[in-house]
Amino acid sequence: MNLPENRICGLILLLAGMLGFIPQFANAQEIPVDDPYTQRRLEMVKMSVENAGVKDQRVLESMRATLRHEFIPEHLWDQAYYDGAVPIGDEQTISSPYIVAKMTEALDTNETDKVLEIGTGSGYQAAILSPLVAEVYSIEIVENLGVRAAKTLERLGYKNVFPKVGDGFLGWPEHAPFDKIIVTCSPEKVPQPLIDQLADGGLMVIPVGERHQQTLVLMKKENDKLIEHALEPTYFVPMTGAAEDEREIKPDPLNPQIVNGDFEQGLDENSFVKGWYYERLLKFQEADEAKGEGRHVMFENESPGQDAHLMQGLAIDGRLVSRVELSGKIKYENVKAGPTEWDQPFFALTFYDDQRREVGREWFGPYTGSHQGWRKLKRRARVPVSTREAMIRIGMFGATGKFWFDELSLKKVD
Repeated sequence: MNLPENRICGLILLLAGMLGFIPQFANAQEIPVDDPYTQRRLEMVKMSVENAGVKDQRVLESMRATLRHEFIPEHLWDQAYYDGAVPIGDEQTISSPYIVAKMTEALDTNETDKVLEIGTGSGYQAAILSPLVAEVYSIEIVENLGVRAAKTLERLGYKNVFPKVGDGFLGWPEHAPFDKIIVTCSPEKVPQPLIDQLADGGLMVIPVGERHQQTLVLMKKENDKLIEHALEPTYFVPMTGAAEDEREIKPDPLNPQIVNGDFEQGLDENSFVKGWYYERLLKFQEADEAKGEGRHVMFENESPGQDAHLMQGLAIDGRLVSRVELSGKIKYENVKAGPTEWDQPFFALTFYDDQRREVGREWFGPYTGSHQGWRKLKRRARVPVSTREAMIRIGMFGATGKFWFDELSLKKVD
């Protein structure tokens, strides 16, 4: 079988990583520069992972060596090295590179660990873990995805990853106890079988909470009790099967709203803006009565291409809601566009279908230059009938300068 050069280079990188030689790739100069995917992968790890706060060098090395494009549909390879989720079919997505790295770092892996992963998905998270631990046992409830991921992992030569199709809520008792457990889908509460199968002294990282308001939590088991530490707000696909059956709080797709759009709810215990997630280069600013301003957020960036944004998901059903009104206010100072067409400030509402494919977008922007004083925005948008959820995005997205947002609102139009 003849492989294109970029895939040959990628496979060399992967095999080197699996044999324990990843550290040589810490220096970008030692990686082939004629492979466009390699260069984009290195830039992604630097700008979207390392600069976002991930410091574990073993994790960064694995991120540099793992071919993310091989784990998504080929027609979406151009999206492989952006810091965002990508649909992989069957109502599932591959998580953003940052969140994969963040969760892996939180596990504090070592080469003797036996790890249980709930939610194989594309197989990418298991591939990142593979050179860092002894064994990875991975469970996927969606048969099509599980079979496909197993084939991908086998084709790429991952020998210490053991996937199977099943309900991750139940864990994998035959191989318990596990030193570490990582859950890549969100239940409302931590499943008891996973708690039971975590070794004493072991760590679990899991997103828990309501469908569109989740927190990534690190848990340590000590004397059969869990000690919890909230890491940051996040957004994952729901854990299905038994976990979804037990969900008590259901999303309301008939009344889409932005949570804390005026930012008056302030910050959580970890100083993240309540109701929002994937925060980058944001400064929360308190009310200024002298200026007649309430609480608001400001993005400031000096590095072209550096992520600077805030996001929030919400339920909305295009069969029930035909139009919405999007509004807010902004001001900006010395804004310059970044290196790509998307590296510019905007306020966007993106619609997704039941397969999490983008089916529409309404947005304000892009903006450059300066606008002193608040500028009000308001627009009505038609909701595609196939819409089943949506996402709000605000930020500079790689542009430089300063940008302020406040009083963001979304409401159904009768």
